[in-house]
Amino acid sequence: MDNKNEFKPYVPADKITPEITITSIIMGILLAVIFGAANAYLGLRVGMTVSASIPAAVIAMGVIRVIMRKNSILESNIVQTVGSAGESLAAGAIFTLPALFLWAAEGKMDKPGIVSITLIALLGGLLGVFFMVPLRNALIVKEHGVLPYPEGTACAEVLLAGEKGGANASTVFAGMGFAALFKFIIDGLKLVSGEISFRVKGFAGEIGTQIYPAVMSVGYICGARISSYMFAGGVLSWLVIIPLIVLFGENIVLYPGTAPIGEMFANGGASAIWSSYIRYIGAGALAAGGIISLIKSLPLIVTTFSGAMKSMSGGQIKSNERTAQDINFKIVLISIAILTLLVWLVPAIPVSLLGAVIVVVFGFFFATVSSRMVGLVGSSNNPVSGMAIATLLITTLLLKATGTVGIAGMISAISIGSIICIVSAIAGDTSQDLKTGYLLGATPKKQQFGEIIGVVAAAFAIGGTLYLLDSAWGFGSAELGAPQATLMKLIIEGVMEGNLPWALVFVGVFIAVVVEVIGIPVLPFAIGVYLPVQLNACIMVGGLVRLALDKIKKEKETKDAIISDGILFCSGMIAGEGLVGILLALFAVFGIDKVFDLSSKLGIPAPVSDIGGIVLFAITILTVLKFSLWKKRENR
Repeated sequence: MDNKNEFKPYVPADKITPEITITSIIMGILLAVIFGAANAYLGLRVGMTVSASIPAAVIAMGVIRVIMRKNSILESNIVQTVGSAGESLAAGAIFTLPALFLWAAEGKMDKPGIVSITLIALLGGLLGVFFMVPLRNALIVKEHGVLPYPEGTACAEVLLAGEKGGANASTVFAGMGFAALFKFIIDGLKLVSGEISFRVKGFAGEIGTQIYPAVMSVGYICGARISSYMFAGGVLSWLVIIPLIVLFGENIVLYPGTAPIGEMFANGGASAIWSSYIRYIGAGALAAGGIISLIKSLPLIVTTFSGAMKSMSGGQIKSNERTAQDINFKIVLISIAILTLLVWLVPAIPVSLLGAVIVVVFGFFFATVSSRMVGLVGSSNNPVSGMAIATLLITTLLLKATGTVGIAGMISAISIGSIICIVSAIAGDTSQDLKTGYLLGATPKKQQFGEIIGVVAAAFAIGGTLYLLDSAWGFGSAELGAPQATLMKLIIEGVMEGNLPWALVFVGVFIAVVVEVIGIPVLPFAIGVYLPVQLNACIMVGGLVRLALDKIKKEKETKDAIISDGILFCSGMIAGEGLVGILLALFAVFGIDKVFDLSSKLGIPAPVSDIGGIVLFAITILTVLKFSLWKKRENR
């Protein structure tokens, strides 16, 4: 059945309205850079990123429709198309590229150049877009009504509800403002504690919470279920495993630690044990979780790929209709060939001919899988990390077998893995955006050009962002744990050198197996095992706020509006805190962060600072309620 003949988009194919304009390009680029940088910061802190499509769409509607007095839904659609590319590219980059900085910190290599990072991100992003172009007819048009594309459909609904754009846009901007202010108070002025922890005398465990708006917002957006899995993983690490390590190993020097465990705990507390041991256990759990999710998805992956190939055999839609026009297929093939040659030949990208072949083969396969799987299960359930782990394992083994070993082989492996991870992330984002455009009646070719613009803008921003964050705090630190990148680094080292603390890694692996057997989703639990419990607890608070709003007794339409406003406000808080985080990193790099630090100048006692942190955290929760639950009561 050809759904194309039945489906009628919001804007008819014979109607021409503005799409790619100076306004939409400039706004889209700004949002791509803003959400890309904010998500890079967030992902390196909590191991998760959030979709930027809906906040970008809401901001676009607010500016274009309300402020500029223009009625152009397709122009707003281009803004969110360009803007969301930044978040997706950042997600792919931060899962892998910080491994290069970690090796540099260990003295194994020089820091990667910004040019290298930019080119890896750029080529991976462009390949992701071009791989998706020939799949549009197969996945978006022919499978309309079969593949729901939840995020893409939700974004279309937001844009169609344009008459509410002004109020909703103000909600996003309010979230940005509140979080920016609170982040500056916590980490800029340092007037209150950013983290509050509690310990019981005679027990080595530790519990507490961070008070950051963005971290709490992750919990609200993910919901109580995912938040509770992460918190449970943190409880296992910090209240079970760490106390056991201290109890049984007080006078023992256990690799990779270099001092007796009791001495480490006395000097550094539970954090010292987490840094030396728990991160390897968490990495094992993450690796196992990624592989388990990939294995569980294998039947779907196989049918997805074969189905897409069969659908593609019909070629692109032969139609002159505006809503059926893709980038010319010959241009797509030539572009892919040129990009592949660049991956191989550009000196700044340490990839051999074999590596370039791996990029094309795995890249196209995972782009196809990613594009269809986000249509089925949504972007948050797309096993990108599992795909990246599988790619790195196979790539590292092939490189080792062909004589590319040592640090050169490891750098090449992570570069290949980075490109493929970015390909998968961008292909999934492109398919969601094309679904939005299909429902609205956008011109596919113009959206595809919009994706390219967003990729280029975000690629040029990501290198500087990673350099800035590493210079300010360093990846793998308490401020920027970079869990996925640390995992990718450990996998490559394990294959190439075989010198990992395998006992700890396998403890994590079998924890993941047990968790899977009892029916708990492995990946959020494994992320919780890896990350500090204080961060997981803050996420849990956000999940509980969401749970409370989910349980209120209201009409469905009212409740949906309350939840939606809360998500928009929290999305704004993530962006606002991320931007101030980047600003504070700049202050730290240039050595002016002490100018703003009032904690030492005012001599604020620690208990007072902790109380101030609790008060600020309570205000953060109240602001979420103010712009979601209470906003609706006021407007009725």
